[in-house]
Amino acid sequence: MKETQIRIGEEFKPAPQFKRLYFIYLMLAIPIVVLTWYIPVIIFAPFIVVVIVSLGILLPILVILIFTAYWIPRFYDTILYKLTNSEMTWRRGVWFKKTGIVPYNRITNVDIAQGPISRGFRIASLKIQTAGYSGQSSGRSAEIRIDGIEQFEELREQIMEFVRGKKPVAVETYEEYTNLKILNELVKIRELLEKSSGK
Repeated sequence: MKETQIRIGEEFKPAPQFKRLYFIYLMLAIPIVVLTWYIPVIIFAPFIVVVIVSLGILLPILVILIFTAYWIPRFYDTILYKLTNSEMTWRRGVWFKKTGIVPYNRITNVDIAQGPISRGFRIASLKIQTAGYSGQSSGRSAEIRIDGIEQFEELREQIMEFVRGKKPVAVETYEEYTNLKILNELVKIRELLEKSSGK
């Protein structure tokens, strides 16, 4: 399986096996959802009810499968990520488009998430935690995910290199406050020295 290098300024997508991962999740979800109520029907209901219910669930399941088979490739085609020297951008969405920009100086942590199925596909997701933006409820941080990445360790390190090179927003704010406080103190000292030398 060929891994492509992620380059600064160029858009990149999840690995192609990310689509298969979605299909597997669908195939696992349908039996779990259906069997939780279908098994009791088989055990306790009369045979004719079982036949009617069985025929009644085939159509919705077929509709769900066709819809999902249509939606997954289209959703995959909309997912794009890009790293620049100062920020990362992302966009996705078939019907409802979502886009975002995350400056590196807002990133606080990058975690790797990989389940057993995605491990088999050799892909993972990067969960990027950021310092909260103004307007968000206090204490909450924004989080984005970069999904379906083959070279996830390398991408994490690449992002963290940018993060290490930027001052966190909280530090910049604290430094501005501290510098202003020092400046005010120096002005007061100067005024006191001018008063005392004038006497």
